[in-house]
Formats: sequence, C-alpha cells, structure tokens
Amino acid sequence: MITTIQELNQTRDDCYALVQKRARLSATASAIPVVGLDIAADVGILLQLVPEINERFGLSKQQVAEYSPAVKEAIAGGHGKSGAGMSMVGAEITKTLITYALRKIAARAVKKQVLKFVPFLGWAVNAVIGFRAMKFVGNSHVDDCYDAAKRVIESQYGYSPT
Repeated sequence: MITTIQELNQTRDDCYALVQKRARLSATASAIPVVGLDIAADVGILLQLVPEINERFGLSKQQVAEYSPAVKEAIAGGHGKSGAGMSMVGAEITKTLITYALRKIAARAVKKQVLKFVPFLGWAVNAVIGFRAMKFVGNSHVDDCYDAAKRVIESQYGYSPT
C-alpha cells in the first residue's frame, strides 16, 4: 500500500517507464506489414500492462475488494482526466474493456491499417503511430491510477499528500 506522496510519485514514474517499454513493443508490432497484427499485439500488451499498473498502485480488483467502503468510494469518486483509463482502475481487465480503451484511438488505428500497404515509409509511420497510441492509453491509465491512489491516501490518512 502506498502511504506517502514520495512513494506515489515513484510508483507513477516507474509506471511511466513501464508504459514506455510496452509502447516500444507496440511500435515494433506496428512496423510489421501484416494487417491486424498490431491491433492483436496492442490488445495483448494492454491485457498485461493495465493489471500491472493497477497492482503497483494498489488498485487491482483484488486489492480494492479488501478496502473499506469509504476507501472504495474515494477510488470511485474521481473522474479520470483523460477518460481513456479511469474505467480500468480496480476493474477486472477483459478484452472488451481493452477494446473500449483502444476505440479511444480508433482513428489512428484506421490510418495504421492503410499505411501497412505503403512499403518502408508507411511501416515507419505505423510504428510511430503505434508507439504514440500505446503511450497515450498507458500514460492515461497511469494518471488515472495516480489520482485514485492519491484519493485513497487522503481518505485513509485524512490529509492531502501534496
């Protein structure tokens, strides 16, 4: 359980680094000129990434189930800045939920599929789009978890850790 702002900030920074690594994997999959491979890879990456971020912030479904009702309300009480990740805080992560998050970046996905047919330059652009899209979804979720964990600290310790 995170109890201080220093721990919270360190967890956020560690999760941003984790997102960066996974975004590179997404970029690699996006550069491969096979239609649909990048989307399947993104779903797989997010199915692992989101629960790991939740766990690091103390916000996995199992962890949240153990909190008091007041803490659960504090977690649910915020609205994500991005809207891309808040629905995944403390939730059971499913392909449906991940697909919903990916729809937030659907326009980019359409461009990526078209670019699969443009040799070399299209593949490179695809990789950049894949990297940025994964980074956006991942960092949005980190930000949402940060906000929720901050509310948990405030509700449990009766102060703002800022």
